[in-house]
Order: sequence, then structure tokens, then C-alpha cells
Amino acid sequence: MLKRTTIISRAFLLFGLAAIIITVLGGRFLFVQVSQEIDDVDLETLANERWTNNEPLEGERGSIYASNGDAIAEEVTSYTAFAVLQEGYEGAIDDPAETAQTLAPYIDMEEDRLAELLTSDQFQVELGAGARQLSFEEREEIEDLGLEGVHFRPEPRRYYPNQAFASHVLGYIDRGTDEAVMGLEAGFNQELEGEGGSMSYQVARNGVPLPGNEEEVNGAYDGNDVHLTLNSNIQLALEQAMASVDDEYNPERMIAIVANAKTGEVLAMGNRPSFNPNNYEDITNHTNYAISDHFEPGSTLKMFTMAAAIDSGEYDGDEEFESGTYDPGYDHTISDHNNGEGWGTIPFDEAMERSSNVGFSKLVNEVMGADILYEYLDRFGFGRETGIELPNEAPGVISEGDLDAMYTGFGQSSAVTPMQQIQAATAIANDGQMMHPYIVDHIENTNVNETVYESEPEIAGEPISEETAEEVREQLVEAVYGDNGTGGAFQVDDMSIAGKTGTAQIPSENGYLSGHGQNIFSFLGMAPAEDPEIVTYVAVDRPNLSEDEQGTQPVSTIFNTVMHQSMQYLNLQPDESPGYEEEGTPEADSIELEDVTGDRSEQAAEAVSEQNLEPFILGEGNRIESQYPFAGEDVIGGEKIFLVSDDNWEMPDMTGWSVRDVVKFSTATGMNIEHSGTGYVRDQSLEPGSEAGSHDSVAVEFAHHEEEDENDEQEEEETDEA
Repeated sequence: MLKRTTIISRAFLLFGLAAIIITVLGGRFLFVQVSQEIDDVDLETLANERWTNNEPLEGERGSIYASNGDAIAEEVTSYTAFAVLQEGYEGAIDDPAETAQTLAPYIDMEEDRLAELLTSDQFQVELGAGARQLSFEEREEIEDLGLEGVHFRPEPRRYYPNQAFASHVLGYIDRGTDEAVMGLEAGFNQELEGEGGSMSYQVARNGVPLPGNEEEVNGAYDGNDVHLTLNSNIQLALEQAMASVDDEYNPERMIAIVANAKTGEVLAMGNRPSFNPNNYEDITNHTNYAISDHFEPGSTLKMFTMAAAIDSGEYDGDEEFESGTYDPGYDHTISDHNNGEGWGTIPFDEAMERSSNVGFSKLVNEVMGADILYEYLDRFGFGRETGIELPNEAPGVISEGDLDAMYTGFGQSSAVTPMQQIQAATAIANDGQMMHPYIVDHIENTNVNETVYESEPEIAGEPISEETAEEVREQLVEAVYGDNGTGGAFQVDDMSIAGKTGTAQIPSENGYLSGHGQNIFSFLGMAPAEDPEIVTYVAVDRPNLSEDEQGTQPVSTIFNTVMHQSMQYLNLQPDESPGYEEEGTPEADSIELEDVTGDRSEQAAEAVSEQNLEPFILGEGNRIESQYPFAGEDVIGGEKIFLVSDDNWEMPDMTGWSVRDVVKFSTATGMNIEHSGTGYVRDQSLEPGSEAGSHDSVAVEFAHHEEEDENDEQEEEETDEA
């Protein structure tokens, strides 16, 4: 009986313990069921994280477009290589040492470092910056190595299809950090940069998505597209011309800007040294000289000094001054550019044409005063940023004081940027209205197909009157076409040019650099002269010139090429430039010129003659390689048509040729022409019949028939006296 009682007691004890355990566990399960937490860990969240796959969605960076819609910076698909290391996992690295030895040269990594990565205790590893943003061709090269365990994933990569095209304007994206560096890429990074999203879905133990499960998507947003005012054709012509000058003259640097005089739109902008944004590792110059560098401009600033003098009402163009040298006091002597010889007593109206430093310093010191000059320089926007939509614009430095004002008047002492000169020149081109320069036309949000920003032409000020602007343009025309003008090299076929040359001295520790070619040579010009549509600035810094070459040669190669191309691409109508007024030329119906390139020389000459034109064959080749004027252009009966059959030819006798003929010859052959005077060719530096080529230069002197007759009579009188 006692034994039975003991058994029953034990049973009740066990039952009680079981009940307590069940109660505790049940309570715990109930607590977990209700709270869904264990030790402050949310079980639902833990389950979701374990059985949910999250994939990032990339927002694509916006593209940058030229004015014609061509993409000049865009996203393309690239590939990043990575290695799976987990042993036993299908597709893992099989032999780390051999893989490191084979792969290292393809991803620019030391073999030892790669071997260390491939033997680390991780499931998979990234293979460094050299394995990122690989092109399709680079991926194929690595795949052809047959390396087990090396895999690829697609990623966006920034690509610049036109290579060095406007590279300092665009900037670039650093592949290692994905950071925007310089240019519009950096300045408009917030607008261009996309916003990432994600996609999540439930998966089974093997990672396969569960059937019937809905995906949760947080959409990504693409960055905005930025559309520029840059004209692809003009920019390309500028890049090619600058590359040609770079090859031939190897200058320290070059700067060029082309702008619409009526609106302020920047049509082209270039720098040298340049770089390819796709291979930015080779960059040697991070500075956009067109906006971020200021320097003493030289004589291009004289047009603004003259505008100040005229507009202030203090100017009398007929008043005369003694050129050569000028001692204004202050223990300084100012000299004209011809070693201080000058041209005797001349009127102020000739100061621009002859580029007289003495004349402009006297205008400042004796005619209008330093205060008026500084007031007008401020009106023209010098000394402050233009506000163009590019980062790191320099404000320039305008000097102070009476002596500095005299030097500033002819382009020394004060420092300005090329973009400031372009902006100020629009006032002279645009009848007194100065246009704010801009390079961004509009910005598009492609997610909703909406224009979120649109530029409009903006008047930056009216520093001078319409009458002043017109008078300054007339003086600038004389600087190009006048008998004593310094800008004769900048005459462009069928287009009148108004502009001013500049030869800026470069400061050094011991004053200014000296020696042949040790200057910044420039030209600031506009066309057509009577009502300009285009303003262009070109500067070439310390080109390698031979002793008989002038700084205008590399500058005019760029300027003339760009202006000619701009005329075509902007559909500007040819005008009658002052240098092309041919005496006694009768009006005639125009003739559309046939294309004779590729024809035999004799047949080409015959075809041109049948059009009532004068063929002029250069070279001894059997077939015509090029012609000028070009096929399809309108010409006048009796015009010379230059047909080039070879790279070398005999120098023609140019006696009696018009300026138009000489310019056509220069365009057809690539030969540089240095000329003086107006009218018809009277003398040339290269003897007729001597061997010549496109890299040669020839000096040509023009004179009117009356001058030739007077010279002949004078020579006869001198002969009789002898």
C-alpha cells in the first residue's frame, strides 16, 4: 500500500512539473506569438531579412548634349570583375596563384597583392579600381583567359564619344570614386546625378524567388539631361584648327571662344593643353583658361579704351599727337611697338589702326583721365565674374592709380579673362547692348519629360551708346583692312572682319619675358563687321616661331578657319568686305562651281574653263586632289579657281592679283600670307617659280593702280637723275 502511495505521489509530482514546464513554455510561445520578439529581436524582421532578397536599382546619370542634339557625355554599360572564393561553391577560384599571375596585368594590379586578395577568407572579393568600368572588349579579353571563379556584373560608365571635344567644358567622372571632377560634370552634378532605388522579393532557401510573391519596388530616378549652346560643327572646327597649330607651333597653351554676338550663347570653347575625358589619367592641365585664368591681354583691350574715350564725349579723332615715345612722368617711358620709332605726328583716329601704345596712353592721361577709364571698364564688366555656368571663374584684377591706368589703356598692368573680353565685345558688336554669356541652353527631366530650366538671352548692361559702338567698329575694320592695319592676316574670304590684334607681354621675376615669340598673341574679332553675328577670341601663348614668322600666323590659322566654318554652319550671308573691293569689277551673274576633284588635271581645267572661269593648277599631279572655291559655291565669271594636284608646287607670280585671289590661294594651299596695303599685288617675298608648300609663308604687298603708276614715275625720275 505504501509503495502504491509513493508511486502515485511521484506521478503527481511529475505531472505537476510537466504542467509547470508546459505552462512556462506555452506562456513563452504565447508571448512570442503576441510580441513577435525574442531578446528585443523582431522575429518578423529577421525572417524577412533572411528570406528576402534586396537588389539596388541605379538611377542613370543624365546626358550632356550639344545644340544639335548630339550626346557629348553619356552613360554606357561597363563591367566590373569580381572573384568568388568560397571552396566547394560552383564557379569559385580554383588556383589563386595561377589566376593572380594571369589576371594581374589586365587589371593593373601587382601580382602579390592580387594573390593576397584571392586567398582571403571571404565569399567573394572586388578586384580593385583596374577591374571596374571595363569596356565590352576588355571584358572579352579577360573572359578569353578562361579563369575559373572570375565573374562580371554590368554597371553604368561615363563615356565621352567625341574624345577631347570641349573637354575642359565637360570635365569628367573619376572611375575610382564616382566623383564629378571639374567642368559641367562638377558644376551641374546635382542636376545630372540620378537617385537610386531598390527591388525586394521573397526567396526560398536556394535563393530562387517564391512563386506568386509580389515584388516591392522603390523606383530609381534618372538624372536630368543638360543641353548646351555649343555648336558641334563649330566646336569640331575649332578643335581641329587648334590641334593643327599645336602640332606645328607647340605653344605653351592656347585659348579660343566663339560666341553669338546677339544672344551671348557660347558656340565653341577650347583649350590647349587638352585631354580625353575617357582617359583622364593623362591630363596635364586642369584649368579652363577661357574662364579661370586672367592675364594682361595686350592690345585687344584698346577697343574698350577707345570706346570709353568716344562715349565720354572727350574724344576728337582729328586731334593729333606725337607717336613713338611718351614720358608721362613717374620715371616711366611708354613706347610704340615699332621699337619706339612711331610714325611721326598722327591723328587719334589712326591710333587703333597702327595699335599705338603712345596714342592710347595719351587718351587716358591727357584726354579722358583715369577715373573715366576705370568707370567704363567697370561698365564693361571687367574686374568681376561674368556669371557663365561654369565653375571656378576668375574675376580678373583691375589696377588702380593714374600710371596703371595709362598702362591698362593699352593692355598692360590689369589682368582680365578671355570670357570677360568676349562679354565686353558683344557691346561693341551689338550696338551698345552687352550680352551675358551662357553655355547651358536648357535642362530636361527625362523622368517626366519636362523642361525644368531654360536660358534666355540676357542684357548684362549698356556700357556705351549705339553711335559709339558703330564708330569703334569702323576703327576695328581699319585695323584689319587699313593700309597701316596690324590685323591684315585676319581677313576672311567673303566676310568682313572688325577686330584687334594683341601681343601681350608675360610677367616674370625680372620684369617681362623678352625674345622672339615670348608673348601671348591674340585676336578679338567680330563678323560681319557692319552688323556682327559672331564674336571670337583666340590666344596663343609662346608659340615656337621661326625668325621670319609673326605671332599672327598661328592665331589667324585658328581664327580664320573658325570664322569661315561658322559662316557656313550658321548660314550667314557673304558680305562685301573692304579688302575685296576690286576696282572696275563689273556685276555678273553667279555661277555654281562644278566638282572636279578626282578628275585628271587637264580635264578638270577644261571643265572649269567651260564654265567661263579661270583654272589655276598647282602641282604636277595627274589628278586634282582639292579645289577652292569648293564645289557648289557661287562664283562670278572670270574668277580664278585654284586646283591642287600635289603637296608641292612652283610659287606663282601673284603680280596683279586681288586680295580675294590671294586669300583663295591661301585657303586652297594652306600657305600663310602676310600682307600689307590694299588693292592689287605689287610685290611678293617668294620668287615666282621657286618651290613652295603648305608650310611656307609669303609676304605680299598690295597697292592701287594709281600708286603703282606714281611709283613707276618716281623710279623713272630717280633713274633720270642718276
